[in-house]
Amino acid sequence: MTGVGAVSPCGNTMDRTWEALLAGRSGIAPFTCIETEGLKTHFGGECSDFDPMLYWSKNEVRRHGRFTHLAVAASAMAVESAGLETADEGDRGGTFIGVGLGGMPEIVSSQMTLEGRGARRVSPYFILQAAPNLAAGEVAIRHGLRGTSFATSSACTSGSHAIGEAFRAVRDGRVDYAIAGGAEAVITRLTIAGFNQMRALSVRNDAPTEASRPFDAGRDGFVLAEGAASLILETEERAKARGATIIAELRGYGTSTDAGHLTKPNDGGTGLAAAMRGALEDGEVAPSDVDYLNPHATATPAGDAAEAEATHAVFGSHATEGLLVSGTKSMTGHLLGASGALEAAIAVYTIRHGAVPPTLNLDTPDEAARGLDLVAGEAREQAVRYAMSSSTGFGGHNASMVFSAPGLR
Repeated sequence: MTGVGAVSPCGNTMDRTWEALLAGRSGIAPFTCIETEGLKTHFGGECSDFDPMLYWSKNEVRRHGRFTHLAVAASAMAVESAGLETADEGDRGGTFIGVGLGGMPEIVSSQMTLEGRGARRVSPYFILQAAPNLAAGEVAIRHGLRGTSFATSSACTSGSHAIGEAFRAVRDGRVDYAIAGGAEAVITRLTIAGFNQMRALSVRNDAPTEASRPFDAGRDGFVLAEGAASLILETEERAKARGATIIAELRGYGTSTDAGHLTKPNDGGTGLAAAMRGALEDGEVAPSDVDYLNPHATATPAGDAAEAEATHAVFGSHATEGLLVSGTKSMTGHLLGASGALEAAIAVYTIRHGAVPPTLNLDTPDEAARGLDLVAGEAREQAVRYAMSSSTGFGGHNASMVFSAPGLR
């Protein structure tokens, strides 16, 4: 892994996001992009300072959905940070961008146009604005990548699946390098109302920065957010040949499916545990070697408990004797299809910078998280040789990845 780019509620670059995370600064605030009257939840994680005009002309901005704007920005930053020249070897470059829901704001606004002004007033770009695969398509066009390209859409596991499938494509020799990540922008009244009706969102309107509470016994749901993250994966030989700085290695990738309930994880987090074990086995990494875990940890009652139980099951005594675990959604909110990509980037940065961000708003740890070192309240300086990130999604999807410092064998 040679490059990282991100746009999140905590910052418009990966470095700014990282600085905010280490400082314990939340990106959660009252909504400014939608009217909240009649909604149960009035806050979330907006990328409020993001300016798509830094990457597009005015006409180009109009042609694409916000999730594509974010994906293009994150990918451009990743390419720049990697010092990557793509045009001459485009046939060997791949693009893998995970998107959960696609252009929800554009769907909502186009439906309103249709009903209020008639069919002839619907934008000819509407389909391009809404289709989830257009982020991968546009990123490939921007960078001339003519190899394997597709979108993964597996709810909140989309970004992790995208990076994992890029990893497999590079390892199998189908491409020599890839841009991989996730993007999501679905803050609309309809989305909020839908999640409210599921009782999935926090309703702590009087204290937005305290609303996302991973592993806390008083948690009442997740906090919806938007953003994107992209990483550059390439073969070791290619990276060394072009003199690139290798910031981390992706060692293993594991997936599984609960095949139980559409929204609730299996009892004991058995599906996620299988994905985590799969990643460790794929990377030939012992559980006791993992220094840091960035969990999915959305702050939903059932999800966090199952994930804590999965962590105990996979890591055994190491879960309480050396493993650091931090729920960074306590600051970023839940980016849905982009969450796994951002959290993979965070895991890579713990290796790169020798520090672990905290879990905020952890007053009373849930009983299921007993004994876990959740890095409560403040960041911690810690050398990280191996880090893991994990994701789960509606539909029972699970994915996990293990990263290492460069050169470990």
